[in-house]
Amino acid sequence: MDIYEIRKHNLIKLIGNQRKGSCAERWGMAPAHLSQILSDKTAKNLGDDVSRRIEEVEQLPRGWFDSIPSDEEARATSPDPDAGGKTAADLVKQMLAKSGKNIPELTRQRLLEAAEVSTHLEPVNSHVHQIIRAEGEISIPQYDIRAAMGHGQVPSEYSEVIRNVVIREELLREKGVTYTSAQALGVITGWGQSMEGTINDKDPVIVDRGVNDYEGEGVYVLTWHGDLLIKRVQRQDENHVWLISDNRNYEKQSARIDDITIHAKVLLVWNARKI
Repeated sequence: MDIYEIRKHNLIKLIGNQRKGSCAERWGMAPAHLSQILSDKTAKNLGDDVSRRIEEVEQLPRGWFDSIPSDEEARATSPDPDAGGKTAADLVKQMLAKSGKNIPELTRQRLLEAAEVSTHLEPVNSHVHQIIRAEGEISIPQYDIRAAMGHGQVPSEYSEVIRNVVIREELLREKGVTYTSAQALGVITGWGQSMEGTINDKDPVIVDRGVNDYEGEGVYVLTWHGDLLIKRVQRQDENHVWLISDNRNYEKQSARIDDITIHAKVLLVWNARKI
């Protein structure tokens, strides 16, 4: 086994039965980045910087990832699923299960919703922002991510939330926008000219990070050969898709489905053009 295989082996053991999204959040990683490292379909490896950061967060010895621990060492260093690895939502659910029998159902739902939003929006090692929302509004985190609409951006290993955008759910419904969940929404920035006419250079776009597979023709945030792109994706045949630039000055490209990783589906340009 080379160093990256050893690290992947240790990463899988470290995660155990924990939710991958919670682990990614605790370690300051984008969930899609963690999924790439764990996937057998991509060549994404666990690098030195991220390894050291996870070791620090989990209070593991420096270099723990670089060798296979004995079973006894693994048991001693693995996080307790009933302890510090829990999200705000997990803790609220535990509290409600133990002592929430007399809490009205509407109050229970609001507590759970608030905890889910808090869990999703608070990045590791950042200041906690108090987000006050009116009834019918949702808070969407804007990430410091540039997705290229041209030759490609190298995806960052750490995606920071730079602000939160509050929007009325009614507005999304009026635009015919549907999404997997409010907690899966995010805002990123398009970069380049290849999608011009649909998404212009430096346009913020709302994306649904709950979509990680091809769901028919649409505009997706994806990684292809190491580059982070925003492209219109269209089925070509059983094993290939077209990566299409809406700017006609750019030619469409054929890509093997196994060579692309879909991180999100683009729902709306911030100037409110539905795509």
